Amino acid sequence: LVKMRFLHARISSRTLFAFGRVLLSRSGQVTEHTTRRWSSSFQGISCHGNLPPPPFTKDQLPLKAFSSLTPKKGEVVVSVKVAAVNFPDVLIAQGKYQMKPEKEFSPGFEFSGTVKALGEGVKHLQAGDRVIGFVPWGAFAEEVAVSRHNLIKMPEKMDFKDGASLLMAYGTSYYALHHHGAIKEKDTVLILGASGGVGLAALELAKAHGARVVATASEDSKLELCKSRGADVVINYKKDDLKKALKEVLPDGADIVYDPVGGDLTETALRNIKWNGRYLVIGFASGDIPKIPLNLPLLKGCSIHGVFWGSFAMREPERLQQQIKSIMELYLTGKIKPHVSAEYGLEDTYLALNSLAGRKATGKVLLKVSD
Repeated sequence: LVKMRFLHARISSRTLFAFGRVLLSRSGQVTEHTTRRWSSSFQGISCHGNLPPPPFTKDQLPLKAFSSLTPKKGEVVVSVKVAAVNFPDVLIAQGKYQMKPEKEFSPGFEFSGTVKALGEGVKHLQAGDRVIGFVPWGAFAEEVAVSRHNLIKMPEKMDFKDGASLLMAYGTSYYALHHHGAIKEKDTVLILGASGGVGLAALELAKAHGARVVATASEDSKLELCKSRGADVVINYKKDDLKKALKEVLPDGADIVYDPVGGDLTETALRNIKWNGRYLVIGFASGDIPKIPLNLPLLKGCSIHGVFWGSFAMREPERLQQQIKSIMELYLTGKIKPHVSAEYGLEDTYLALNSLAGRKATGKVLLKVSD
């Protein structure tokens, strides 16, 4: 379903020109012209998926010229305006993500931009359309080729920054809470790492559905952000005893635990889940994949769900489109709004990745790829 080609064999030094109308006077001078120049190459981040653990350096993720892309049948080439940076980008750069590119590539899963070229069979888009899209990799570049199924038109009221910030964080959290969590009004949702990209998205989506949210984070400033986004209770798990704090604010336990962190927090949170509760495994931002005693789900009568939105998007495209429609409705009615904490230029991709790897970022981190 997801097809993306990154051409990097030969970089032609030729420049292609498309000429408009040229009128010459009798003297042979040009009196009017609409000459337009197209470059035969584009800039992108070069990565081989074998980097050591972060912090990364600029030399490890350099900008490089690649040959311009030509769409295959069913593909669209997009001129990228903004790309969002996500924790899986940190992993894929090191070869630690579920999907491993075999050749040189640019990281980057989600982006917004304008349609540059259409492949055969693409009917729902036109050149110049503003779009949002996702790919398995390739968005940290000025051009990306993407399957037509993975692009949607941006609403008129949406800007490129919000467009690039919506799909992965809100898609993951919507899929987690509704498909796996079966969230209901007045459920209590415990969110670990609630100030991050997927954490804040989960907070907003849970509140939009009428749930009570207990948000945890490692710093008071991050918790202030959570409160501004509607959290009912906040806990600093670096300063407070998480086990004790959860017993106080959740004496009956949580209906849903949303866990993008892993590590030492997981077992403590699982011990504070209700009977028939749903534990949602989103990721392991702590860098530590926990080992869960299986007697806990037995005693709690709870279920543990692995949430892999990327795989869902490829396997269930019809449900994905329904999900995206619901997310867009929430955005257009003002119930969700991406929080962008930092923006970088494409050449500073390494700094953007380091901010996520060091768990310093809140909400979304973006790359401004082109004007």
